[in-house]
Amino acid sequence: MQRFQELEVWRTSHQLTLNVYGLSRGFPPEERFGLTSQIRRAAVSVPSNLAEGAKRASRGDYARFLNISESSLAEVEYLLLLSGDLGYARQDQVQPLILEADRISQMIYRLRAKVAHSETVDGRRSTVDQ
Repeated sequence: MQRFQELEVWRTSHQLTLNVYGLSRGFPPEERFGLTSQIRRAAVSVPSNLAEGAKRASRGDYARFLNISESSLAEVEYLLLLSGDLGYARQDQVQPLILEADRISQMIYRLRAKVAHSETVDGRRSTVDQ
């Protein structure tokens, strides 16, 4: 497996995480242990699972960590929508992050498909249980 820092999807999701932290600084103080904490944990989970998965010995493990990243990203998208609907962030702040999350989701999906359906050493196709 390759170093996670070399993955464009990791770099992009890391930047999204930094942006989520920046956005959530403006959330109300009473949300410190609620929405602020939840959206930050979900955002951190995306690049964290990409990094951890990249170091797994088997492609099956790697694919599972990529799926966890996808799931966490879906949570981030929802929490961004919620923060806008609650008026904690303006739509012009939330919408670009949602679009970026969607782009990252597509990147993770393609990487997971590639990992899960990669060629074996002897040239036969191999699929990984997910």
